[in-house]
Amino acid sequence: MLIGIIGAPNKGKSTLFSALTMHDVAIADYPFTTIDPNKGIAYATDKCPHVELGVGCKARNSLCVNGIRQIPVNVMDVAGLVEGAHLGKGMGNKFLNDLASADALVIVADASGKTDAAGNPTSSHDPVEDVEMVRDELAEWLSDIIRRHMKAISKQSDGISALAEVLTGLKIGKDTIAAAVAKNELSSSRVEWDDEGVAKFSATILEYAKPWIVVANKMDSPGSESGASSLERKYGKERVFRMSSAVELALEKAERSGMIKWAGERDFSIVGNASAEQKRALDYMRSYLAGHGMASRALINRVVFELLGNIVVYPVEDEHKYSDSMGNVLPDAILLHKGATAQDLAAVIHTEIADKMLYAIDARKKMRMAKDHRLQDGDIVKIVSAAR
Repeated sequence: MLIGIIGAPNKGKSTLFSALTMHDVAIADYPFTTIDPNKGIAYATDKCPHVELGVGCKARNSLCVNGIRQIPVNVMDVAGLVEGAHLGKGMGNKFLNDLASADALVIVADASGKTDAAGNPTSSHDPVEDVEMVRDELAEWLSDIIRRHMKAISKQSDGISALAEVLTGLKIGKDTIAAAVAKNELSSSRVEWDDEGVAKFSATILEYAKPWIVVANKMDSPGSESGASSLERKYGKERVFRMSSAVELALEKAERSGMIKWAGERDFSIVGNASAEQKRALDYMRSYLAGHGMASRALINRVVFELLGNIVVYPVEDEHKYSDSMGNVLPDAILLHKGATAQDLAAVIHTEIADKMLYAIDARKKMRMAKDHRLQDGDIVKIVSAAR
């Protein structure tokens, strides 16, 4: 799974990336600080079943901290996008191609309105324009790809398969393509769409294949409340995430250094030897935190579990001890799409295990599951297979 962080220049993308991953990246107040994409790991979190079961766990592919399972998720921050990027402006198609493998997008906007669409200092800029520019450029980029291949696509009788061949590198499959074609009432046989048809298809397929959420960033700055409200009116509160990535990054660093200790989700205590200047800064951040909370800790969960619709499942080899063959209890936490079956889980473990799968066992209930049994969040499952 890969989450792409995108937006116009100087909106705080790299600061958000660092807050999510605690990676040091180049951060500055001028466009195109990021040239090559920054890649790192953030964590989706869920309650670990070991607490409920009353056993100790030994996480292998993830972490377990105070009963919370932290599941790694790939995150990428790419160069700022400017209007005309699909034509080669700014970082142009390099930026757009970096996003091809993303499963979901986090669009960062400057809620304070203090940077324009090109990332330059200004005042009273509507952050909605930041988001619309990004969405328009993505749709134009995809439309250009389709138009370049239209002659070859039109020669095939199965238009869905022809489009899938062109779009496979963007992680867009046949079912998603068929749904977008049907929604726009386009031909799915000999595909010879005009520019309007290509544009409609591109906008729809991006909504389906690259779901997105907006971060209303810089919420510690004057004017940010108005900007965040503008974003919420346009896209709905459920799609807009208010935060100050700069404040949250500073708090994460203060915690890592031992300067502060969390006293709750919206408060902390100063435990390190802080100077007078550091205390003033921390008091300012405490005031911010009291009103907003640590959004970065919830942002990844919103994307992974709500936007992408995933669940967490724990495969084991011993259903009685909830362990693998080495005795590690609840070793792996696997992210699967809602509606995934026991055989889907087997396929994640190994293709041969899935091919020769006989049945599964619900480790909690000690009951058999059919291969097509739909799994639920938090299930602990043993796969029984004829594969060695």
